Amino acid sequence: MNQNRPPEIDTDKLKKIVIPVIALIVIFVFIVKSSITIEAGEAGVLFQTFSGGVKTDRTYNEGFHIIAPWNKMVVYPTRQQEVMEEMGVLSSNGLDITVEISTWFQLEQASIPLLHQEKGRGYLENIVKPAIRSATRSVIGRYTPEEIYSSKRDVIQSEIFVETEKILVKQYVQTNEVLVRDITLPPTIKGAIENKLKQEQESLEYEFKLQKEQKEAQRIKIAAEGKAEANKILNASLTPNILKEKGIEATLELSKSPNSKVVVIGNQDGMPLILGNE
Repeated sequence: MNQNRPPEIDTDKLKKIVIPVIALIVIFVFIVKSSITIEAGEAGVLFQTFSGGVKTDRTYNEGFHIIAPWNKMVVYPTRQQEVMEEMGVLSSNGLDITVEISTWFQLEQASIPLLHQEKGRGYLENIVKPAIRSATRSVIGRYTPEEIYSSKRDVIQSEIFVETEKILVKQYVQTNEVLVRDITLPPTIKGAIENKLKQEQESLEYEFKLQKEQKEAQRIKIAAEGKAEANKILNASLTPNILKEKGIEATLELSKSPNSKVVVIGNQDGMPLILGNE
């Protein structure tokens, strides 16, 4: 009968094996639950389950962190993000215009705990996009389709940025840039604007040519008046005595030439007469 009895278990020896194994398992689970790595371009917000909820005075940066296993780390992106919106808006005279806007933004890192506590992870749909839509409609509503299509595009882009920034800065979001990618007008309005711009351009070209011709005519007139005045002065200064004196001077210069000639002083006009040898 003694041969059929199971061997007695050495409980002390078993405890020495089981307790360390259990301890190792607990330590392993604790480490796994307590350690977290925040990747590059991210930041963490700590939610303390038993001590006040969101820890609003600290943003956890990139790297390895140890937290209590009953707490939770919520990770947010800190890199620049882009959101594109295509929307229908009204111009100042009530015409429908389609605008495509691209906005670059990023979360204010130091304020991410407050963003998480007050806004949550749906900040893109609940905050950023509504702000862009509101700012775009407000700005486009100040301008006519002609201004939007032609001369005011850069101004509109800057104003949308300013209006968007005013809204998002209070929501812990930093606005980096707003780009107006496309503005689509109704075909009839676009055609009318293009035709008007073409006519204005042709009118400007005509005015330029007219001004050029007027300036050329003025130049010719001034040149002619100057020449006439010079001739008038010259004629007034050429008296018979001066002409006779100039003739004598010229004759004397010619008489010095090595070519053979005869100079007779006093012709019928009182001027010297030069006779050649031929």
